[in-house]
Amino acid sequence: MEEIGRNCTFLEYGNDIIIIDLGLQFPEEDMPGIDYIIPNISYLKGKEKNIRGVIITHGHYDHIGGIPHIIPALGYPPMYALPLTNAIIKKRQEDYPGLRPLNINNVKLEDHLKLGIFDIEFFHVNHNIPDSMGIVVHTPDGTIVHTGDWKFDYQPVGEQPANLQRIAEIGAKGVTALISDSTNAMHPGHQISESEIGVNLETLLEKAKGRVIIGVFSSLLSRVKQLIETSEKLGKVVALGGFSMRSNVEIAKALGYMKFSPKILIDIREINKYPPEKVVIVCTGAQGEKNATLMRIATGEHRDVHLMPGDTVIFSSSVIPGNERTVQRLKDTLFRKGAEVIHYEMMDVHAGGHAKSNDVKLMLSLMKPKYFIPNHGNHFMLRLNGRIGVAMGMPKENVFIADNGQVMEFTKGVGVLTKNKIVSDYVFVDGLGVSDETNVVLRDRQVLAEDGMVVVIATVDSKTGQLIQNPDIISRGFVFLKEHKELIEDLRSRVRKIVADSDPLSWADTNNIRNKIRDYVGQFLFTKTEKRPMVLPVVIEV
Repeated sequence: MEEIGRNCTFLEYGNDIIIIDLGLQFPEEDMPGIDYIIPNISYLKGKEKNIRGVIITHGHYDHIGGIPHIIPALGYPPMYALPLTNAIIKKRQEDYPGLRPLNINNVKLEDHLKLGIFDIEFFHVNHNIPDSMGIVVHTPDGTIVHTGDWKFDYQPVGEQPANLQRIAEIGAKGVTALISDSTNAMHPGHQISESEIGVNLETLLEKAKGRVIIGVFSSLLSRVKQLIETSEKLGKVVALGGFSMRSNVEIAKALGYMKFSPKILIDIREINKYPPEKVVIVCTGAQGEKNATLMRIATGEHRDVHLMPGDTVIFSSSVIPGNERTVQRLKDTLFRKGAEVIHYEMMDVHAGGHAKSNDVKLMLSLMKPKYFIPNHGNHFMLRLNGRIGVAMGMPKENVFIADNGQVMEFTKGVGVLTKNKIVSDYVFVDGLGVSDETNVVLRDRQVLAEDGMVVVIATVDSKTGQLIQNPDIISRGFVFLKEHKELIEDLRSRVRKIVADSDPLSWADTNNIRNKIRDYVGQFLFTKTEKRPMVLPVVIEV
């Protein structure tokens, strides 16, 4: 409800709970060392036996990324999703070999599930990955509809258009509340069709005089499908760059979502065996990710692909908010190397996977919900999406703009956005594991990054508490010692005085001296430099 990512919704009725999506959120620039963030499930501790099932709307990481960390903690409840989504979940689970197999179940769009008190139905929506679905949850006190990520695409690639008739039928039966994607709702008009993008990409591939390198999300399978099939049609070969790209294509082909001759795909190490104009490289890294294939190609660090005159680089994706600087740096590097660079602001080489304002209006017209709950977006996105509901004639008080963890209650079709909140703080995942207490560690990392650290080492006689030698001062990321000799000498003499004026030391006193040094040195350095480095006092008794 406050970001794009970490998607997770709990529905609770009596002793029955279902969960929709368990996603991750990628870290922001002020989160050094964090791999990603997952939902906080502390509310469910002690209620694990009440969880009747977990339903996943589609296979993007912001909806499935928390599964390896959260499902074991919940006791491996049954999971339900369409086949491609389940295949991607299972593939990712291979990275966590110590876990039990998931209790995972394929569903079909026409299926009905009975999970405790909840009656579940599904409906097809378009997104930029196949097997995306919305979820209808019938309860004795009303029907809740969760759209997942969606758009209306009347000419999609490799799948049917969203089932408008089915959506209208759901609306005709009565919808208490509609929970719906807000990501692109602030933009006017309709989302562009994936097939229109295909026409533009085909023109670019056909006219290219050299190699074409295309950066795209590995999860944007409808785009990857078009690129492979268009390359085959034009007599070109395709090399896939990035482990996730290769894995997803392998899964999609095995399940029949992609159909092409195996000869079309070549190993990226073999691209130099083909004329440049016959080579298409489809790779990850359009967001400027440090170790992704496109960035390594741009910086000359890729083992097998080196930019050459005549290369065309296409960014077939929009820029995720927060990645603007890294993407711009990547483009600068590519232009410096002489590549022809094309991105979505120059021509339509990317279609978003999320509904624009006119699509939202159509969804509201078909569903006719009593309450509208914008989700999947920053607060301003939720607000702007909510305004569409009001413009469509909904009472303002029936549009719920919620914060993370905020509880909504529905009784006999009447909804209330309560002031109650469950714990929804960040749970961080880094190389060391999972923790909701990493805020302290993160704060330390931010201090170190901004103001550096100063270590003060005082060696004292264990019997008398007297200094044996001058205190040592070590600075990292704060000031360069050789250029600030006066400051360091002044600090050294002040630390010497603090220790000398203290009572004879015992082990208990050592901690007291450390705290005195930390407080005094912190104040002194801020007075002199207006910086607050981390101060680490070390008292050694000999």
